Amino acid sequence: MTIETVKSFTLCFLHDDEQVLLGMKKQGFGEGKWNGFGGKVEPGETIEAAAIRELEEEAGLRAHAVEKRAEFDFRSAANSLVLQVHVYAVLEHSGEPQETGEMRPQWFRHKDIPFDAMWKDDIHWLPRFLAGEQLRGSFLFDDLDDPDAELLEFTLESVA
Repeated sequence: MTIETVKSFTLCFLHDDEQVLLGMKKQGFGEGKWNGFGGKVEPGETIEAAAIRELEEEAGLRAHAVEKRAEFDFRSAANSLVLQVHVYAVLEHSGEPQETGEMRPQWFRHKDIPFDAMWKDDIHWLPRFLAGEQLRGSFLFDDLDDPDAELLEFTLESVA
């Protein structure tokens, strides 16, 4: 039996009924992909505090209110690591999006989200998330260390 190693991460999305703010990852894990803003949860930090900190570090925005809307487990067939990602909607914020060393923010209309330049799971859950749905899911990729990883299988459900 393989023992899984679980690491907690966050993602934040600033959006309204028509558009969403995404960031082009400029370096590190996910480089060259559009995504929400987030990262690792530091020791002693709450998951929500990590989400708020990462948004400020990556986009120069200060979140004043967030709502957790999704929790996903990302697995890789190549190893036993599980990335447990807690996904938040930003309800109130201050500041304007700013490019940082890690991310280049850009607004997209919902109908123009660049799914072809995002992780292959995003097309399955992001529209539902943006519509306000609470979600839970699990996604298995062939190798998460590969930015072009293939999505092998997934489960996705709406939760109350």
